Amino acid sequence: MTSACLSTSLIICTCSLERWHDLLEAVASARNLSPAPDEIVIVVDHNPELRSRCEVEFSDLVVAENKQARGLSGARNSGIAVAHGSLVIFLDDDAIADPRWLACIRVHCEQPGVLGAMGRIEPIWLGARPRWFPDEFLWVVGCTYRGFPERTGYIRNLLGCSMALRREVLEKVGGFNARLGRTESAFAWSCEETELCQRARALNPSSEFVFEPATSVRHKVPARRLTPKYFAMRCFAEGRSKWQVASLASSGNALSTEWTYVLKTLPRGVARGFGDTLLRLDTGGLGRALAIVAGLACAVAGFAIGKLGAILGRDRFVSELKGQTR
Repeated sequence: MTSACLSTSLIICTCSLERWHDLLEAVASARNLSPAPDEIVIVVDHNPELRSRCEVEFSDLVVAENKQARGLSGARNSGIAVAHGSLVIFLDDDAIADPRWLACIRVHCEQPGVLGAMGRIEPIWLGARPRWFPDEFLWVVGCTYRGFPERTGYIRNLLGCSMALRREVLEKVGGFNARLGRTESAFAWSCEETELCQRARALNPSSEFVFEPATSVRHKVPARRLTPKYFAMRCFAEGRSKWQVASLASSGNALSTEWTYVLKTLPRGVARGFGDTLLRLDTGGLGRALAIVAGLACAVAGFAIGKLGAILGRDRFVSELKGQTR
């Protein structure tokens, strides 16, 4: 990767009329970026009514349809196909970008040896945050979490709500694996950004992804995602997806970041929760400690079930995934 002044395309993928007002706010925040992106692309995921509405509301923007399989990965790939910028930026349709967000991450992407960059992702709680919900599991609702770096530096992979990648990187790796893209289901395969970033690093071993905590996007967290049931389902799905990432990886240390998280971040979180209860008389601390243990158990269960399926020979799905990454 060489240093360059990069033109920018900002892509927002959307799929449901239920999030229309969220989409309006996301687009408004994109228009308010300083400097502004060279183009804004709205990709509609298999929803003709929503696409028609977008074409009327955003007549000055590029509105495209997802021409691949339903899901976030297919929609992102469809956006990449119609975008023209040499730096491709992704913002969720329920997120609001800080006005300097693009400027801050673009600076890093213009440096030699940088594949892409991201900023912090902070939650906007649309319901009361449960006292049992631990900071270590904010990834469940799509945000950066305790255990993520606190300073500017290199990271293994980006998070989709707030990320920018060089077009040449996306073209070299062939885009996102559409079988891993998120859908509206909590059980949907995820980790598509992790898998893409690992392929990109394998092809560019001397290059890096950068995290810049000085800027952020705010990600809306609806009340329906604040239940123990959703928490457990997302943790299970994440574990199952992590097994797929490990199966597809070309190196044996594909989950090194997860091991650090499990062996260091989570034990500290459990200790912190018990400490809050015993020393500060915060009963929510016990709930947070138990939620960390339960979340890890659900993720391990998802990982184990995925691995067991392979041992029993039910690995057709993995074969299809590998075929898409070649």
